[in-house]
This record gives sequence, C-alpha cells and structure tokens, in this order.
Amino acid sequence: MHTVRNIAILVGSLRKASLSRHAAHTLMTVAPESMLLGIVEIGQLPHYNQDADGDDGAPAPWVTFRNEIKPADAVLFVTPEYNRSVPGVLKNAIDVGSRPHGHSVWDRKPAAILSISPGAIGGFGANHHLRQSLVFLNMPILQQPEAYIGGATTLFSDDGSITNERTEEFFRDFMERFAAWIEVNLAGR
Repeated sequence: MHTVRNIAILVGSLRKASLSRHAAHTLMTVAPESMLLGIVEIGQLPHYNQDADGDDGAPAPWVTFRNEIKPADAVLFVTPEYNRSVPGVLKNAIDVGSRPHGHSVWDRKPAAILSISPGAIGGFGANHHLRQSLVFLNMPILQQPEAYIGGATTLFSDDGSITNERTEEFFRDFMERFAAWIEVNLAGR
C-alpha cells in the first residue's frame, strides 16, 4: 500500500475557464491514487511587501496561503505564459511563500511544472523562468518528462474536459512520474 501524498496545485491563471485550470483539473483526474491533489488559490494575495511582514504579523491572506502550503508534501505548478515569463500573480504567490527570510514554505518540497499555451511552444519561457525561481527556493524539480503543452485551445471541450487522448495519456504518465519523483525525494525524511 502506498502512502498518500498531499499535493498543492498552483494555477498561474486566475480565469475560471483558463486552459491552465482545465489542465489542472485533468491532472487531478488522471493522477495515481497515492496523490491527494487540491488547488490552492492565489488570486486573493496582496502584492508582497516586506514592510507588511513584520513583528506585528502578516496580512491574513498571506498567513492563510502559507498555512495551506506548509502541510503539502509536494507542489505542482500549472501555468500559462505571459510575455515569455511567469504570470505576475504566480510570481507573487512564490514570493509570499518564500518569506519571511528563513521561513520559506517551499524548502525541499518536490515540484513539477506543466506550462500550457495556445501557442506552438507551450509556455517554454514561463516554464524555464519558473524553474529558475524553484532552484533558488531549494525545490527539487521533476526533470523528465518536460511538460510544455502547445495548441491547447484544441485539447478541451467547452466544459473543460480533455478531448485529446494522446494528451490525456501524456498527463497520466506525467503524474505517475511526478508521484515517483516525490517518493524518491521524500525517502528517508
């Protein structure tokens, strides 16, 4: 019997019917039973400002967010690409979770990134910019398979369900590999 791992999903788009959100929901349905996945919302987070993170406490949305990420065994980032980079709302969430200094909620949590885009290169720029931040945050990142999902407007029906069998199979394989990556990185802790 496998240990059930708690996986936080951060979706880099705030739009309810975004391609990233559709992909996140699909990933949740094809994941192995050993993964308990839940989306942690990031749209309510005020912009990070160190002045607000002092001895008197932090803004309530920051505290709530940090408390939602802390118990997660791993983190899955599902993101679009904005201007060849990570959406600002996702970068802000990463910054909020990394502070105050010495109390990062990200430290040593295994991570995986799936970028998705209507364009042909599948959010390659966002994926790699995000990897740079996660390396600094000491998050071991799943290397293979790389997940750049292009042409995404053709992959989902109006209700958000996946319509492309090859992509669904890729998503399933991606999640199985992520589950194995999590176990390798959490062994012995």
